[in-house]
Order: sequence, then structure tokens, then C-alpha cells
Amino acid sequence: MTANISDMTSFEAARLDADAAVGIDDGAGHETGVTIQTEKLEGQQRRILALTDIPFTAEQVWQILTDYDNLSSFIPNLSCSQRLSHPEGGIRLEQIGSQCFLNIKFCARVVLDMVEAFPRELSFSMVEGDFRQFEGRWTLESVAEAKDSMTRLGYELVIRPPRAMPVALIERHIRHDLSRNLKAISDRTAVVFGA
Repeated sequence: MTANISDMTSFEAARLDADAAVGIDDGAGHETGVTIQTEKLEGQQRRILALTDIPFTAEQVWQILTDYDNLSSFIPNLSCSQRLSHPEGGIRLEQIGSQCFLNIKFCARVVLDMVEAFPRELSFSMVEGDFRQFEGRWTLESVAEAKDSMTRLGYELVIRPPRAMPVALIERHIRHDLSRNLKAISDRTAVVFGA
């Protein structure tokens, strides 16, 4: 049985908790304002959910997320992000992430098909790569109670790592990276559209 990524009960719960979240420590002693939850599914399969609020419109955050060829210029540990030709005219990306695990450099490559639903959802699914499963979505939702423009950026990933990689190690590194990546998206939005 695989996880159905349209089943958002955990994601909805995380969204409801986002206003009360104090953020998680990014390992450098900084509060990131990112809420992350992990759900153990079948076997080595995990669902990782992350939320953060960004003080810009959904359209502005969308422009940052869909600047596919430039993502590696500001997303930590993403060494390559480039569009590839798609056999059916869709959006296909190749991304390569690099990490140091136990003083060994580890690179993971995924080729993702992206489905855009401007400006509210950007879903992705792996068509080839180093994982057994890698699929999810970005969601962008205006925060109605905010005084100024505010977008709640959500990320959901269902992942099944290669058999040779310990799932706990992968999960820990993805959680750490997600915190940094969502903060980088927020920072990039501020640089492009003005703080």
C-alpha cells in the first residue's frame, strides 16, 4: 500500500497548528519559524509536512518556487536544478542535492514531473532518480487574519529512500534541510520583492 498524497488529514492538522508553532531550531541556534511533522507510513515510507508563513502574496512566492533553473542559486544543498524537455510538453525538472553524511559526500538525483495550479498548488512526482519514491506538493494559502499580505507555504513529501540508506538518517537530514530551504525561499522572496 502506498500513501495517497491527497489524504491531507495530517497536513490539515499541521496547518491548524501553524499559528501556535514557535518554530524549530535549525541546528545553528536560530528559530526558523518553520513547523515540521513526520509521519511513519508503511515500511521505510515517510510523509514529511512543513509549514511557514511568508509576508508576501501567494503570486510573489509562486514566482520564487517556479524559477526552476535558478533554485540551486539560493536553496541550500541543491547543487543543480534545471528544466528538461518533457515528452508530452509538461514541466520536467532534474534536481541534484548534495549532503555530507558521516564525512562522506552523498548526492541524490531526481527527475520530477511538475503540475502547476497557479497560484495555489505545485505538485511533483519522481519519474526517475535515486529514491524508491519521491512525490508531494507545495501549497500556497493566503492568511486571512494577517494585517498585511501573508502566505502560508506548505510542503508535503512522501518519500521512500533507497534500501541501502537508513531511513532515520534520511528523515533527519530532510527535516533539517526543509527548515533551511523554506527559510531560503522566504529570504529570496524578500530579496526579489523587497523586505
